Amino acid sequence: MTDVIKNTRKKTYKKVKAPIVEALKQAYEHPSFQFHIPGHTRGNGTLPEFRKLIGKKALTVDTTDEFDGLGTLHPATGPIKEAQELAAKAFGAEKTFFLLNGSTAGNLALAMGLTKQGQKIITNRNCHRSILTGMIISGADPLWLIPKRFEEWGIWGNIEAEDVEKLLQENQDVSLVWITNPTYEGVVSDVKAISQVCKKYKVPLIVDEAHATLWDFNKHLPESALTLGADAVVHSLHKTGGSMSQSSMLHICKGSCLDIASVEKALKLLHTTSPSLMLLASLDAARANLESPRGQKQIEKAVNNAKYLRREIDKLKTIHQLKGDFGYKTDVTKIFIKSDKLSGKRLESILEIDFNIEVESATDNGLLILSNIGNTKSDMEYLVKCLQKIDKTDYNDICYMENRKHMPMLTPQIKMSLRESYYSEKETVNKEQAVGRISGEVIAECPPGISILLPGELITEAHLPYLLDYETIDVIKK
Repeated sequence: MTDVIKNTRKKTYKKVKAPIVEALKQAYEHPSFQFHIPGHTRGNGTLPEFRKLIGKKALTVDTTDEFDGLGTLHPATGPIKEAQELAAKAFGAEKTFFLLNGSTAGNLALAMGLTKQGQKIITNRNCHRSILTGMIISGADPLWLIPKRFEEWGIWGNIEAEDVEKLLQENQDVSLVWITNPTYEGVVSDVKAISQVCKKYKVPLIVDEAHATLWDFNKHLPESALTLGADAVVHSLHKTGGSMSQSSMLHICKGSCLDIASVEKALKLLHTTSPSLMLLASLDAARANLESPRGQKQIEKAVNNAKYLRREIDKLKTIHQLKGDFGYKTDVTKIFIKSDKLSGKRLESILEIDFNIEVESATDNGLLILSNIGNTKSDMEYLVKCLQKIDKTDYNDICYMENRKHMPMLTPQIKMSLRESYYSEKETVNKEQAVGRISGEVIAECPPGISILLPGELITEAHLPYLLDYETIDVIKK
């Protein structure tokens, strides 16, 4: 499990090791007699059809910590502790925590460990719902940072350092700045400039970098907030880094002013007491792979595949790609496209139904395609052929006729605090009767998990096109 590699950014040599993977392999090859959880006991107690589907080997290594010399997650010991230390070194962090409920667990822990009731937190309106959930738990209140809107594309754009500073000037009691970078569609903000503003006002900066796991490992990708002055960064390795679903990492940055012990205590409260060693091993394996020569080639291939796709899209007449041509940057591996003839949802359905292609997501105007480390050049070539056919075909767009909207682009009208409204007495009403009332629930569809409505916000007619799948809404009782 060791290999010698050359890191493209730091230009240094080091050995790549995966201690959890090695320990799990050792446990598999030298099985003990199990009289402990999980109760399926290496798959013997599970449905045969399920065992056949995923394989006996997968069920054999489905175990939890404290057994077979695998170490523990809280507190981190043995191979798990070593794996987290190796991850911190790979990403350039002071300390790294493995997460088993996605980046959601990291965001919740940061909110619970670092914020208190009544504190003001500057955050962007297009943040992930987990950040707001964390504030509901802690009682902190968001001060909304409204990023640029790319109206032509129907998506949120980058955050300006000047807007962060304006809110800090107007609010002397801000406890934290918490931004999302990049956006779901790959738009990149100037984190270095934002960090400098935060340091000027002596306010910590947290960056939800869930969609930027690869940035530390390739010179053609943007620079991670870990090196740009942030205090904490969250990475969803399962999204782009190659780990299994719902596995992520939380990094405390070098020189951070945050209370690491408080974050760790919050994580202990939130995490399961029976962590999956398969998920932990997948994080360990993903980090080792990204550092390895093989992983480095995969990232380079993902970048080159994305550039190829973008070049081919530029040759089309009616389909266009979002570029960083207007004073902001984009992550090249996240390709947001739109059609002159079709809505994003209609384009998505054509790709799925006619060509058996699944994309990351679609909005009113366009759709998001990811160039992943697991994609091949032939994958991209097939996608290009399909887009070329769509470009030359006359389709009827039916999505707009449904009066449906998918990307929340509304500025909220806040009437009550998050926590107060969430725990207030509520009643359920038909959505049409909810107009003019105060929302009592979180409505945020995934993907991308951006809030349509939050507790304490006024419900207006403008919300209705986003709520076609809802018959009723919880509102604050009069």
